[in-house]
Amino acid sequence: MHNAAFAALGLNWRYLAFEVDPKNLRTAIAGAKAMGFAGLNLTVPHKLLAVDMVDALDDSAKKWGAVNTIKFEAAADGRIRSLGFNTDAEGLAVSLEQDLDIELAGSKILLLGVGGAGRTAALKFAEEGAAELFLVNRTISKAEEIAIEIQERRPDVKVVVGYPKHKIDLVVNATSLGLKAGDASPLDENQFSLAQTRAVYDMIYRPAETPLLAAAKAAGCKTANGLGMLLWQGARAFVIWTGKSAPVDIMRRALEENIYGL
Repeated sequence: MHNAAFAALGLNWRYLAFEVDPKNLRTAIAGAKAMGFAGLNLTVPHKLLAVDMVDALDDSAKKWGAVNTIKFEAAADGRIRSLGFNTDAEGLAVSLEQDLDIELAGSKILLLGVGGAGRTAALKFAEEGAAELFLVNRTISKAEEIAIEIQERRPDVKVVVGYPKHKIDLVVNATSLGLKAGDASPLDENQFSLAQTRAVYDMIYRPAETPLLAAAKAAGCKTANGLGMLLWQGARAFVIWTGKSAPVDIMRRALEENIYGL
């Protein structure tokens, strides 16, 4: 999507993918800065590690405690510094609004998985004023930690570790279950029925329809996958790097062609 956007705007830029072992992340960031890169995107497991590896953090990275975008820019003393951002939270919020017509303020949300992107999602939902948050995670203590963090930040938001016992507005899957054929569902339907929610969002975008989304559609829920989150976090990163408006429609088409062959 970025290369399509660069081409559309006539920018002589190129977006490249590199596999970096976590133990070499600091060196990789320094190397990119030394080679004159405009910036970087980081994927799991680098987002949390990078918080302590950049020269400064944007408010978004400070707020969500993770870095998925880095910009290299000239500091006041003329040296190049690395500035860390988080565009995931904003990307998710925009996708939920556009793809599912979900207004986060006042919503009741069940979040499956609170590691990495799930933690950022939980904090974003609370920041936006969700009425109730239900956190389900394989390691219960991790969900309890996030619940405490949310209550410290937003004591007005009700946070429960476990499944809801009543109807809610949204279920969000932030686990990796559904990526591989034969994966178990991230949702325990003995604990919660999809008939009790009006919408389901799965951060996974390949396959386009996970078993969770298929089950949700069969239950009459409105559904969306994570392609929108990928698009909108990328659009924000594009603006950070280039200072130009992102050609979102072109970026969306490039994603759909690359991922789904449309």
